[in-house]
Formats: sequence, structure tokens, C-alpha cells
Amino acid sequence: MNTTFVVDVRVIEGGVVLVLGGDIDGTASAALSEAYEQALAASDPRRVLLDFTSAEYINSSGIAAIVSVLARARVEHRKVLASGLSEHYQEIFEITRLSDFIELHSKVEEAVSQIAESSR
Repeated sequence: MNTTFVVDVRVIEGGVVLVLGGDIDGTASAALSEAYEQALAASDPRRVLLDFTSAEYINSSGIAAIVSVLARARVEHRKVLASGLSEHYQEIFEITRLSDFIELHSKVEEAVSQIAESSR
């Protein structure tokens, strides 16, 4: 079942959260890039949290879109965190070594708390 990708930008203390939902595939790339731009315009965050809790599916094109955000954040000296990944996708992030460049958290609240603490 194909579910349209959606992304919501939420500014939090010390950073921004991109809440990702639906299928993260090739069609998600432009929307993810636009949401990242929106996040930068809203708060110029030092930390960006990708919340995958509502993501249903991620294919290789979706991974490429995520890598694009990671590459840009790295150049801009922004830390990227991820939360809400299923065990399956956590394993994919580890196998592909994305976990070397993105800090993984099992719970959104845990990542948000760390971002807030680091901003103090």
C-alpha cells in the first residue's frame, strides 16, 4: 500500500523536529528538502531531529533523500538525530552506516530532551 509522504516542521528548544510520515521514497525527496529549508528559516537550528514514528516505508530512494539532508547538515555543522525507527530500519541504518552520521534514539521524547539539554 502506497502512502503519500508528509512532513511537519516543529521548532523546539535548541533545534527543530521534522516529523516524517507515510512512505519515504523518491517522491519524498523534494518535500524533505523543502521541509529542511523551512526548518532553517524558522529557527536556524544547530540540531535537527528526524522523527520516523509515523513513517511506514523507506526504500533506497528514500535513504538517498535522507543522506542528502545528512550531507547538507554536516556541511552546515548541524547535528542530526533520529527517533522512532522500527527495529528493521534501525538495522538498515546500521548496515548502511548511516548510524555513523546520525544519532539514533528509540523514543522521540529522549531525543527532544537531549536537544533541549544541549542548548542550555
